[in-house]
Amino acid sequence: MTSTTIGRVLRDRNAGLYLGAVLVSGFGSTALGLVSGIWVKELTGSDGLAALCQLTLWAPTLLGPLLGTLADRTRRRPLLVTVCLALGALLLALLAVDGAGRLWILFAVLLVHGACGVVTDAAEAALAPAAVGKELLGDFNGLRMAANEGMKLVAPLVGAGLFTAYGGARVALLDAVTFVLAAGMYALLRVREPVPAPERTPLRARTAEGARHLWRNARLRPLVVAGGLTMLTSGVSGAAVYAIVEGLGHAPAHTGVLYVVQGAGSVAVGVASGALLRRLGERRFAGAGVALSGAGLALSALPSDTAVLAGSLANGAGLPCVLIAGLTAVQRETPDALLGRAAATAGMLMFAPTALGIAAGAALVESVDLRVLLPLLAGARLLIAAPLLRPARRATSRRPTA
Repeated sequence: MTSTTIGRVLRDRNAGLYLGAVLVSGFGSTALGLVSGIWVKELTGSDGLAALCQLTLWAPTLLGPLLGTLADRTRRRPLLVTVCLALGALLLALLAVDGAGRLWILFAVLLVHGACGVVTDAAEAALAPAAVGKELLGDFNGLRMAANEGMKLVAPLVGAGLFTAYGGARVALLDAVTFVLAAGMYALLRVREPVPAPERTPLRARTAEGARHLWRNARLRPLVVAGGLTMLTSGVSGAAVYAIVEGLGHAPAHTGVLYVVQGAGSVAVGVASGALLRRLGERRFAGAGVALSGAGLALSALPSDTAVLAGSLANGAGLPCVLIAGLTAVQRETPDALLGRAAATAGMLMFAPTALGIAAGAALVESVDLRVLLPLLAGARLLIAAPLLRPARRATSRRPTA
């Protein structure tokens, strides 16, 4: 199954270039995301300012529906090339950060970096059906998820090592180079894109069209809602990881082991997702993944190293399923002219609840016993999975009434 899935994508020229661009740009961005916090901490000694780096990168996600309109107002391949080259140039401004007095430059760059990330994610999702083909979307989206998870295991180590040896400016330079390489790969894509027709509707109405499409489509709505609810619970459970490690009698550094195991599960399911999507369909694949991640949380509540490791593996393998299924369904069910907005809106609805979950988890983990909290979260995920695993009625899109 694994070799078949990888081969289906890599034998396709566009798919290989597309995946390569995602890999190299993701590597640099992940490295900078980690190092920015370390950089701020070293210059100021402030934990709060260090944590603000991640918030600055993440905040533009909330503007997904608005930023996604850019991917529908111009051709996506030139947009990706332009944004990547612009980011590569902008990152060079971080070479001027040599003290706490110039940290405003870092935060400004991180904010623009995050906003550009929302635009490129929308443009990538919108261009993929034309560049890769709808028949390869499941395989491509799974491998993209596997690549991103793999980068989370490798890039932080490289970034931290480079920062220790040469400082933050060199990590910024690495990120700039990766964006230039990504721009070159996007430029080599062979795809025909018509120039989008002008739209006379107000910007506010155009921005809301993505959300309306997701809500009215009976195939997309349950997947996006399930994705958002699942990521909400993942934020809560993520906040409990240090308490889990403490309960096992290990030092906080042991959380790194759990993250590696969880990442391995995500990589594995990403590689296999194309074949699983063809076998199960989007709803059942998503539902099975959510249920598996629920079982992983139940295992993590047990006072056993083996059970917790197995739970981390199951959680890592299960969580990406609903995200891969949701994105693939959006790409297949959305008209091309609306795809950028719909993909960006779906991304916001599925990922933004994670922050709320982390905030709730930070409070709950102090007041609720893990042996109660984790099984409750596991039960919540089974409830989320249940509608997806039931046989679906004939899926039709509700059309707006006049």
